This record gives sequence, C-alpha cells and structure tokens, in this order.
Amino acid sequence: MSSDTSNTSNTSTTDSTTTSTSTTSNTSTSTSTPTAESTGTTGSGSPAPTESGQPAARRGLMGDLSLSAVLAGFVAVVVSYSGPLVIVLAAATAGHLNQAQTGSWVWAISIGSGLTCIGLSLRTKMPVITAWSTPGAALLVTSLGAYSYPEAIGAFLVTGVVITLVGLTGVFGWLIRQVPTAVVSAMLAGILFSFGTGLFTSLKTAPWIAGPVLLAYLLGKRWLPRYAVLIALATGVVCSAVTSRLHVDLHSIELARPVLTTPEFSVASLIGIAVPMILATLASQNAPGMAVLTASGYRPKDRLLIGSTGLVSTLLAPFGSHAINLAAITAAICTGPESHRDPKRRYVAGVACGAFYLLIGAFGTTLVVFFAGLPKELVAAIAGVALLGALAGGLTGAVTEEKDREAALITFLTTASGVTLLGVGSAFWGLVFGVVSHLVLTRWRTTRAGAKAPQPATK
Repeated sequence: MSSDTSNTSNTSTTDSTTTSTSTTSNTSTSTSTPTAESTGTTGSGSPAPTESGQPAARRGLMGDLSLSAVLAGFVAVVVSYSGPLVIVLAAATAGHLNQAQTGSWVWAISIGSGLTCIGLSLRTKMPVITAWSTPGAALLVTSLGAYSYPEAIGAFLVTGVVITLVGLTGVFGWLIRQVPTAVVSAMLAGILFSFGTGLFTSLKTAPWIAGPVLLAYLLGKRWLPRYAVLIALATGVVCSAVTSRLHVDLHSIELARPVLTTPEFSVASLIGIAVPMILATLASQNAPGMAVLTASGYRPKDRLLIGSTGLVSTLLAPFGSHAINLAAITAAICTGPESHRDPKRRYVAGVACGAFYLLIGAFGTTLVVFFAGLPKELVAAIAGVALLGALAGGLTGAVTEEKDREAALITFLTTASGVTLLGVGSAFWGLVFGVVSHLVLTRWRTTRAGAKAPQPATK
C-alpha cells in the first residue's frame, strides 16, 4: 500500500517537474527568435497542427490587426519613398523621360510592390516586404540614356522573365539555405548597421529633430513599447515643423495615368541593362531579402517569393517597372519585434505596407513630393529607432555559436563596409566571404582533423 502511494507520489512529482520544465522551455522559446513552430506555420503558410493532428484555428486579418504592425508597414513605405525612389527619379531624368513616362514608372513599381506585399503576406502569413530594385535603378542612372526607352522596356521584360525562371527552378533558394545561420544573421546586422549609426550622425546636423526622436522612443519603449515608434514619429514630425524643416507642397493631386510602351529588343540593351540588372537584383536584393526572413525565424518558400515577384515584374515592365524584388532594409522593419511581439501577427505589417504602396502609387509622382519634403534627418532617425530591434537580433544570432563567430564577423564587416565589387553590393559579398571563411575555419579544419586522427592499434 505504501509502495503504491510512494510510486504515485513520485509519478506526480515527476509529472509536475516535467510540466514545469515544459512550461519553462516554452516560455524561453517564445522570447527567442521565432521559428516555424513559434510562427504557427509549417513554413509554407499552413497552420501548425495541434496535438490531435488537426490544423490549428487561424484568426482572420481583422483579428490579427494591430496598430504597431500597421505603423511598421507605414514606416517601411516612408523609408522607401524618401530614399530609393530618389534614385528612380534620377534615372528617369538621366534617360530623358517625359513626365508621363516618369509617372507611369513610379506607378508601375508602386503597384507591383503593393500587390506582391499584400498577396504574398496573406498567402504565407509572413511579413513579406517587396520593393523595386535599388541597385537596378542606380545602374539605370548611368546607362538608361544610352538606349531608347522602348529598348529599355525590352530589357526590363527580359529581366522579369529570367528572374521568374530562376525563382521557379528553386536553385536560388537552395543556395541561400546552404549559408550558415550565423553568417545570415551577421549579414542582416551589417545591412542595418548604417541605419543604426545614421540615427546618431543626424544629431550633428539636426539635433532638435534626431534628439527628441531618440528620447521619445526610449520613453515610449519604457512605458508603451508597442507604440514607441509611433510616439517617436509623431515627435519627429512636430519638431520638424517647429524648426521649419518640414516642407510639404501638395498643390495638385491627380491619379496616375499608366503609359503602355511597346518593347523593342536589341543585343546592346540586353547586355548593357538586362544582364547587370538580373545579377544586381538577385544578388543585392533577393538574397538579402531571403536572409532577413530566415534570420527572423521564418522559412520562406523561395520558389513562390522569387517567382511571384519576377512574374509581376514581367507583367508591369511595359509600363516602366524595371524590377520588383524582395526588400531587405524595409523588410527588417516589419519582421522585427517592433512590428508585433507575436511573430504570427507580423504579416499584417506586410499587408499594410502593400496597401500604402497602392495608395501612393495610384497618384504617381504627385504624392511623392510629400515624402521628398520630409527632412532627411527625420527619416534617418525614424528608420534608426525602428530597426534597433532587428539589428540587436542580427548581432545576437551572429555570435551565438562560438565556432562561427569569426566567419560572422567577416560577414558583418564586409556588409557594413558598403563596398561594391563588379557592380554587386556589399550584402552579397558579405555572404560570399562569410561562407568561404566558414568553410576554411570550421568544415575544412574538421575534415583535416578527422583525417589525421590516430587509428586504433591492431594486433
């Protein structure tokens, strides 16, 4: 009798301990980088099964809606139109495009980004942020004037088709998945590093804007963490207006009128525009974009994401879209904890970002002047505080495994340097140098050590 009681007591104690351990483990998991399990999906966007084997019930978009996620999407759009779009407008000027063609170009890349953000975020339940190819636009600043506009459109069309095919084959995604996690995290940290420092360099030129933004963010983070970025943004706008740094001119607002251009194809434009555009978009945009999602704990389906953005690029190329791709910097704003503390609800930021893209894109260049009127220090400060969480996550992931720290450091330094080699940006070279360093310092060393291990003596 006493034996049975003892066994029962021990069993109860064991169960209690197991339950406690399980609870502790689950709590720890929920505060770390989100995995496929913590995001509530299987990596393909499907709900994770419950213990009974049935798919877990999923709330709709309205049930997952949050102000912090919508704000993250808005900040991402502000950063896109305040910086990368300026390069597009410079390329349009260099290519001698008229106002109608420029407006159609802005419309096409905005609508393409908006549709892919909304569609892919809803489909995958991940915060998929897309944008136009910034290095591609930079390429056009120097090359667009050498070709006729129809020839450029033909090159854009070929670019979209090739990227679609590359994405659908799955080869690109397979290569990205071979990169060690620490290297991916270090590359993310390197991408965001300049934005983190930009917050403080803005203190020199606009202390009465950047300073209050940082203070408001810290106070908001202490007492209202979900709305810290909103408080910082509101404070920055007020300070910009008080210091007479806010210049917004919206005299005329009208809907954009897309211009359909019949493409022309030439060997010169394909070599001079399409080939470098393909390489720059895949290496400098889609690779970091996939890495940002991976570093944030999601398992993106490369065929769906790369293939879809390539297809949309192809369809909108006749209207001026040079390339739609996965975003990296603006994606980090929406995939981090500032978007929402629950990774399963951060996809709302992607939907909100897409909605803002569609709204602004519908008016072409007429609404762009609003963002052009924002002080660059305000944009830098808001981007800086919005990316602090993602930057901290990248640095943490880079140094978690001791054996990968040197490779991660090389990746971080290469990416943060901003170096451009062979026309390809530093994020790609950070991955390349990081992977090579990882192979030299760990995998190859392990192989040689195994080969030199003493063999057991035989009689």
